[in-house]
Amino acid sequence: MTTKRERLEAAIAGEIADRTPVALWRHFPVDDQHPESLAKATSIFQKEYDFDFIKVTPASSFCIRDWGVEDEWRGSTEGTRDYVKRAIHDTDEWGKLEVLDPEKGFLGNQLRCLKKLSSEADQEVPIIQTIFSPLAQAKNLAGQNRLLEHLHRDAKSVLAGLETITLSTIAFIEAAKDRGIDGIFYAVQHANFHLFDRESYTQFGEAYDRRILEAANDLWLNVLHLHGEAIMFDLADRYPVQVVNWHDRETWPDLEEGKRLTNAAVCGGVQRESLVLGDPDELASESSEAIKSLSGKGMILGTGCVVPVIAPRANIEAIRSSVDFA
Repeated sequence: MTTKRERLEAAIAGEIADRTPVALWRHFPVDDQHPESLAKATSIFQKEYDFDFIKVTPASSFCIRDWGVEDEWRGSTEGTRDYVKRAIHDTDEWGKLEVLDPEKGFLGNQLRCLKKLSSEADQEVPIIQTIFSPLAQAKNLAGQNRLLEHLHRDAKSVLAGLETITLSTIAFIEAAKDRGIDGIFYAVQHANFHLFDRESYTQFGEAYDRRILEAANDLWLNVLHLHGEAIMFDLADRYPVQVVNWHDRETWPDLEEGKRLTNAAVCGGVQRESLVLGDPDELASESSEAIKSLSGKGMILGTGCVVPVIAPRANIEAIRSSVDFA
């Protein structure tokens, strides 16, 4: 019997084993506030659908709450929380951030979640931990508009903050390796031309992205997530990752063209709107179309981002079942 790792390694090599691998992931609001309940919710989701890897999806605040942000669950269909208190208001505050100890506070809680999940989940299932890029963390620390204002007004101060965020993130990744993760899901939210030109992103984004990906380089299942529209897709071929995920049904490039532009495996093929508003037959058809576009090779069937918490169970099941009949 083909293992999940063998199936994924075949996709990474541009081939196909017994079938195309498939994975979906979602937020678990309220459950994500405690390490044990997040581990349990994630484990139950995996046991119900038997995906080819587990992507651990804590609230985006998990990596920055120890710097003083606060957020609340207000019912978003994405399952995300709303920030109600930011940690950065003035430019001089970026330089006051201190490198966090990954074994303490909210980062320590997430390590507890990983340890608990590793003990509860099937040992054969690879586990990857969500890691937000330094710019994404900075955005949540200050708010998007304030971050961009500070970058224009006092870039040197923001760079000092990005350095601290990077060091904290690398320390957390090293600690997470000791909890048995197989890779990271590296969420990049600012590599798009609506926010930065190429030169600016190289300075404020790529320089830090590469250091974090280097820290994860000894892991075998690192996924680059390029969030949003007008993305800098060339990063998919230049960054040292095994898999690339983006909103392929909503922005350029589509799945087939994306695979031509990168040596990494591509993850996608299903639109999130279909997951919520479609029916099982439509989801099966969309999944089948995506698989056929690449003959099932070098790909993982999935969506461009998190599954909305209101997605019907039958639609999720239709995606999962589609790979068995492709």
